[in-house]
Amino acid sequence: MSIPGSEPPVIRAAERGMVTSSIHLDTNYLIRFAGNTSPTLTKSVLGWLEKGIPIEVSAMAWAEFRCGPLTDEDCTLVAEILSSVLPISRELADEGARLFNATGRRSRSLPDCIIAATAITSGALLATENNADFEPFIRHGLKLVS
Repeated sequence: MSIPGSEPPVIRAAERGMVTSSIHLDTNYLIRFAGNTSPTLTKSVLGWLEKGIPIEVSAMAWAEFRCGPLTDEDCTLVAEILSSVLPISRELADEGARLFNATGRRSRSLPDCIIAATAITSGALLATENNADFEPFIRHGLKLVS
């Protein structure tokens, strides 16, 4: 039995048949949001927040973002919009390695594999501006929103 109002917020991307309870941001979304360099991207993120959709990131995306360059203000701004930074557990590391091997062991793709594995195992959509980097993971269950 469900208590009304207790269900997590859901975004529906009807044209793709996707349902998710959160949206994960790739590193490029974090960087562009912090720098306010894309009004469209900023509008999307703020729209998700207004709808009550949790915004999350993989610890891998957070680490890449923190490598900068960024100001303390950039970091604070982005931290304030995040519901959580999801840790890399052993199971998540195993799934990232499986994706790495299943998608051709592409050089320097392990961070993307971990970011994709985090979204897949969480049942979240991944927002990225690098769709080409993440397309190999779609057949493994990744759902992208652009």
